[in-house]
Amino acid sequence: MKISALRLFNVKRFAGRGVAIEGIGDGVNVLTAANEFGKSTSFEALHALFFQSHSSTAGDVRNLRPYSGGSLLVEADIATETGAFRITKQFYGGGLARVVDLANGRLVAQADEAEGFITNLVRGGTAGPAGLLWVRQGVTGIEKRSRAEEEGETKVRTSLLESVQGEVEAVTGGRRMAEIMAAADEALGRLVTPGGRPKTGERYAAAIKEREDLEAEENKLGAEVRTLREALDKRAAASRRLAELDRAEDRDERRKAMETAQAAFDAAKSQAETLRAAEAELKLFQEQRGNAHREHEEFTAALERAAELKTKLGEAERRRTEAFARRDAAAAAAAKARADIEIAETEEQEARTLSKRLDAALNAREAAERLAELERKLDAAETVRRKIEEGEAALALLRLPEKAVSELETLDVEIAKLKAVAEAGRPSVAIAYEPQASAVSLDGKPLKDGEAHSYNGQAVLEIPGVGLVTLRSGPKTDGGEQVQQSEDRRRILLASMGVDDLAAARKRQLDVQRREGDLREKRTRLSLLASDGLPKLRENVAAHREIAGDLLEFKEDPAQVRAAHEAAEARQLAARQAWRETEPLPVVAADALVAAQTIFVGLDAERTQVEALLGPDATRVERESGMAARLAGLNAQLAGQQDAVEQLRETAGDLASSEATLRRHRSVVEAAEKEIGKLREEIAGLSAEIRARSEEAVEEKWQECVDAFAAAKARVAGYEKEVVVLQRLRTALEAARSQARETYLKPVMTELRPLLGLLFDDVSITFDDKTLLPHKILRNGQEEDVERLSGGMREQLSVLTRLAFARLLAKDGRPAPVILDDALVYSDDDRIEKMFDALHRQAREQQIIVFSCRQRAFQKLGGNVLQMSDWKPGE
Repeated sequence: MKISALRLFNVKRFAGRGVAIEGIGDGVNVLTAANEFGKSTSFEALHALFFQSHSSTAGDVRNLRPYSGGSLLVEADIATETGAFRITKQFYGGGLARVVDLANGRLVAQADEAEGFITNLVRGGTAGPAGLLWVRQGVTGIEKRSRAEEEGETKVRTSLLESVQGEVEAVTGGRRMAEIMAAADEALGRLVTPGGRPKTGERYAAAIKEREDLEAEENKLGAEVRTLREALDKRAAASRRLAELDRAEDRDERRKAMETAQAAFDAAKSQAETLRAAEAELKLFQEQRGNAHREHEEFTAALERAAELKTKLGEAERRRTEAFARRDAAAAAAAKARADIEIAETEEQEARTLSKRLDAALNAREAAERLAELERKLDAAETVRRKIEEGEAALALLRLPEKAVSELETLDVEIAKLKAVAEAGRPSVAIAYEPQASAVSLDGKPLKDGEAHSYNGQAVLEIPGVGLVTLRSGPKTDGGEQVQQSEDRRRILLASMGVDDLAAARKRQLDVQRREGDLREKRTRLSLLASDGLPKLRENVAAHREIAGDLLEFKEDPAQVRAAHEAAEARQLAARQAWRETEPLPVVAADALVAAQTIFVGLDAERTQVEALLGPDATRVERESGMAARLAGLNAQLAGQQDAVEQLRETAGDLASSEATLRRHRSVVEAAEKEIGKLREEIAGLSAEIRARSEEAVEEKWQECVDAFAAAKARVAGYEKEVVVLQRLRTALEAARSQARETYLKPVMTELRPLLGLLFDDVSITFDDKTLLPHKILRNGQEEDVERLSGGMREQLSVLTRLAFARLLAKDGRPAPVILDDALVYSDDDRIEKMFDALHRQAREQQIIVFSCRQRAFQKLGGNVLQMSDWKPGE
């Protein structure tokens, strides 16, 4: 939970008017102003908003009511993990409580439901995390407090298993305890009756009567001069504040502090850049070493391959020579057979010429028939082509990104695994029954023998004859955030694929595969219909159309022409038969020669490539030695650079801390300049208002009444405070006598150690082994009792403890803002600046709100400077 704004109306000194503190942000937020400005009133109003019921009339609520009476209104804007809300409470006048969602103005809860909503935020009231971390004015957390406060904070510490005991026991029992209790009873009896009412005739009752008389008179006169008075007070306060901020020495101090912080940051940044450069050089050495290692291995392998190629090339050369000889012999035999058929071909020439005319006429008729067949194939091929194009277009729309389905399967497995791990982490219970034993029930359901049942949070075992056993487990840590992240990734992946789930993606992938199979079949069919391609098929159709359209007329007797041609062919056939017997020999010999030549050329090319890599024979041994030496040298350089990088990492400064200090000093300078401009504008406006109202003459009378009324109120308040203190002292002493103290030091000391180191370089703290309370400190070799610590050191330890609590609460899943009301009153200038650094250190993941009257000292705190402004309900 974080607070972003606070508004109150008709609360204590703000009778009949409202004020607001807006713009409360993350990190450190500071409101500094003079005493009686309303800082503690704002703190108490915020405390009542979260820890008092809207129907309550308890003392904390009554103390907020102004003397003029009326209803109190307190309102705060908060932000939680679930959204931003506005919480409003009105005390007296019927009372109301409501929670509104700021995102849409919707009423979330009211009355008791609103109180339940607030209870869930603070988780335990004043005994919860917020009550532990809010420090009231004058309460350091080390002094003695009431039983309820003690028990509440102890409960929080115990639930966290962490903290330092927030109080040092000043009085624990014995004679001194009895004397103090008797003195408290005697003093209390002089002021009030046993029932707590003012005692008639005593000074407390008389003071109340005087205060009531003066209150009526003051109310009558106060309304006439309040506006003028407030304007004068505001102008005076603004002038004082402007004088403080605008002093030349303060400006120089702020500038020098920022320059010092800038220099420290620049030095740390330079060291970081040097480290990055060294790491880059280390990476370069690693790459060079890898390249050298790979080059050495490739050279060694090339040496071995060169020896192997030398042997293979000799064998390939022998086979190539034999292939050349076989080719020459086959060519000679083929030439002889060709000469034999030349005579027969000459005799066949005339018969063949005449036969060609006959064949042309016959071919024209065959071409017509062939044309019809080719046109049928062309139509079928065009149809298949169109279907292929349509299928490819549809397939392009359905095809999923590469590896998308496997990535989706991996995400589903990851989500299932995370959910299984979460289920396995839940606590479970199992029963092993004795013979004839009665059944045990878990939340009303009988448990079977040996069967494990898991549960979340709390479960109830009902054991017959024994009773009910309540089982509780710690907060559930089921990795829900990881599951949500994986499911978001899966949802994005499904959206990019255009499917709803893994089954749909697989179905779509199968559909794509089926369509791809169909396309393969169609392409196969197209290749069968047009083996040389559609353009070639179209050319064939066009060619056959020309042939079919040009039929030849032949007047010779076809039978005589064929007979003459057949006789010539018979003579030629005999000659060609002899040639065919020798015809395959040159082809086979040529194929063998091509194969032998191919092997030889391949081996020779590989040898050339290897020799180009290896270089001349005379330099190979020297090159191999040089590569090995270079590799060894790079190994040594790599080791040296690794050592240098490690040394730089050890000596590098804390860049984050330097940057945080620089940001703080910058915010101090910026906030001061911003406040100076705002104060000048405010003073000008107030001066104009004062001049317009200064002619009224009732202020003197009102002031006299105010002084008298203030004195009367002070007397009554003193008596009331005395009564409350005495009653509280009596209760606290009784509680302290019986209350057991138990603390857990280890976790909180882990959080406190770096904070203590910021302030107390020479101080260590020890705790009593029996009481586990702060016992002694060791400073400059000397032990000192905690009771003798200075007020400043005690309040610093208190604030550091709260900061440690805040970090532990956040780790436990219960973040709450740290609110400090004048919690650093006694700290000196040097120590308070270190405390400011501690606040900024913890503010990286925590909201801290600081109220203080020490304007000049807290100007160096920096952070987000808050202002009070006028406010009316409903604005």
